[in-house]
Amino acid sequence: MFVDHAEIKVVSGRGGDGAASFRREKYVPRGGPDGGDGGRGGDVVFEVSSGLATLRDFRYQHVFKAESGRPGSGSGSSGRQGKDMVIPVPQGTMVIDEAGRVLADLVQPNQRYIAARGGRGGRGNIHFANATRQAPGFAERGEPAEEKAVTLELKLLADVGLAGYPNAGKSTFLSRISSARPKIADYPFTTLEPNLGVVDFEGGGFVVADIPGLIEGAHQGVGLGLDFLRHLERTRVIAYVVDVSGFEGRSPVEDFRNVRHELAMFSPDMAARNALIIANKMDIPGAEANLDLLAATAKEQGYEVIPISAVTGQGLQEALYRLADLVKNSPAPEGPVVEVQPEEPPTNLSDFELHYNAAENIFEAQGIAIERLVAMTDLSSDEALLRLQRLFRKIGLEERMKQAGAEEGSLVRIGKNEFELDLSNE
Repeated sequence: MFVDHAEIKVVSGRGGDGAASFRREKYVPRGGPDGGDGGRGGDVVFEVSSGLATLRDFRYQHVFKAESGRPGSGSGSSGRQGKDMVIPVPQGTMVIDEAGRVLADLVQPNQRYIAARGGRGGRGNIHFANATRQAPGFAERGEPAEEKAVTLELKLLADVGLAGYPNAGKSTFLSRISSARPKIADYPFTTLEPNLGVVDFEGGGFVVADIPGLIEGAHQGVGLGLDFLRHLERTRVIAYVVDVSGFEGRSPVEDFRNVRHELAMFSPDMAARNALIIANKMDIPGAEANLDLLAATAKEQGYEVIPISAVTGQGLQEALYRLADLVKNSPAPEGPVVEVQPEEPPTNLSDFELHYNAAENIFEAQGIAIERLVAMTDLSSDEALLRLQRLFRKIGLEERMKQAGAEEGSLVRIGKNEFELDLSNE
């Protein structure tokens, strides 16, 4: 089954906790701190794999977690770093966040994108010793994991996209010019998934994508339009396959106009690309008259028409040479060159916003660095809490709260934790 859309959750590994330990040496009555650092958590990484063609594997697994870092230990030993979670995806996969922002467009072989960075390992107590605190009994906790929901969207990479009504003969045409073997039957809506075929002949090679038949309103999601129109966005050339037999009771001219209209409404850029009209089913009586009408319309709009019969092979070589020439002289469509790698979180503790939540009668301090500081503080340690209180005073949190109307005993929420700060001048 072809799957080109998946919604998943990625979770990086949390950092390992730092260790709070002390040297124990014979004849040394008071050994100094020697707690090692925790290991960094693993990243979640998407990597392009040439062996994949769909997002089918994501139907069965929706949550991907990297390994957490191991805690530090005594003698200054650091914890082991967590293993990365590497997720293979097919070439042409886009990574989109919950706000609809494209984070990465993975179109190059073996291209990698870090979707969630692992948490930093907590520092051991060896880092907190100073002249006035020679035996710190606390260490940092590991940085929490990063968790986010992302959507994966696959857009096929092909040189030529076949566009046309259901049962126009696109699948038969693809099967005759390549080794692709799509399902073919004599009724509408036969193709329910895109098919790729590699054309290799003396005039040059290129990749062709057979897109399921379009109907009126496809650009608005009628039928399966929106699900498959996007697969034409990466193609260099559009080949409009038109049934000129009139057997279905439709006008070939109207078929061409309608399909082109759907492409133009979905993407004006796509409809303006180099294109060729392939008039199929010329082996059926009455096709010649319809071909003349279609050719007249095509000439008015600057398109060339190649008559073929995908069943008998009539005109196939001419169509291939013309498509190869168009591919050679058509630039790859310009798309967003995107790869937004997660940045290391800022370290400026003073960069935070302070708000008063009247409904809960509590202040809220919001900032990446200050929230990370609290999350990595061992709140069960009185020494660690005292250090945190001093840092709050140093970065101006208490002063800003007083200026905002806070009184002695006022509460402030930072991340998931609440604190009653001492706002006295002492």
